[in-house]
Amino acid sequence: MYPEIQPYAHGFLNTEDGHSVYWELCGNPRGKPAIFLHGGPGSGCSPVHRRLFDPQRYKILLFDQRGCGRSAPHASLDNNTTWHLVADMERLRSEILEAQRMLVFGGSWGSTLALAYAQAHPERVSELIVRGIFTVRRQELQWFYQEGASWLFPDHWARYVAPIPPAERHDLIGAYHKRLTGTDRHSQMEAAHAWTQWESKTITLLPNLMHQQAHAADEAALAFARIENHYFVNRGFLEEGQLLKEAHRLRDIPGVIVQGRYDACTPARTAWDLHQAWPQAEFHLVEDAGHAFDEPGILPRLIAATDRFSQQP
Repeated sequence: MYPEIQPYAHGFLNTEDGHSVYWELCGNPRGKPAIFLHGGPGSGCSPVHRRLFDPQRYKILLFDQRGCGRSAPHASLDNNTTWHLVADMERLRSEILEAQRMLVFGGSWGSTLALAYAQAHPERVSELIVRGIFTVRRQELQWFYQEGASWLFPDHWARYVAPIPPAERHDLIGAYHKRLTGTDRHSQMEAAHAWTQWESKTITLLPNLMHQQAHAADEAALAFARIENHYFVNRGFLEEGQLLKEAHRLRDIPGVIVQGRYDACTPARTAWDLHQAWPQAEFHLVEDAGHAFDEPGILPRLIAATDRFSQQP
């Protein structure tokens, strides 16, 4: 990755419907416009995400999506949908990046949001880089939160289902939703940590303490679990299969798809389906990688993509 850098500007976008969205600008104020989309939803940006772009060539915008990170109100689900986030991106592009077009980079849930934005506003996307592809289809949610990944990680799965009584385990996303949006603080936090640690412990090909501790604090775990579960209960506020059905709208956008073969969170089938629906994009199926962006096989391909696109106007 590129060396650590600090933002040269930062602030808050007032959405005018109850949210204050944190944003920051890094790199070269006269560089190529790019926007980074974090995962979750509900995780927030990290300083390490700035390092995916050449700071001499890019004007990089990062932001914490509604309800998480430095945005406020914390863990709020009000007016918090995929399409609210797409609208936030449009305002950030116009008002903060001050760009006609921008490179869009997103991984995991960030790939979902990147695809949704690019399909809604293809004329505003100069290039598209997506990693760990997730389209919020019913089978994708069932695999990770009901049955599928549970067969790979039975020990972690046991801790994930522990807060839910057996009678409610036929619908784990729904059972978690009841607790994460309830008024019992103890039950809420127990659910938040169990939900968050399930993902944190399965995100990498090999155990990684840094990822497991990323949302260990109470407030970080609550935002992550509560917002993520809210989106999944509502199927991403998308029609079933929408992002694949509408992938033809991406055909004129230069793109790169990077996917770990052993990604247990967002299995390779979804990336393959996107590859079939958007064959114009460059496709990398990485043999020795899981889900995380900083895995040894994934990170070099992401850096290579941002480096190559930095040469294009």
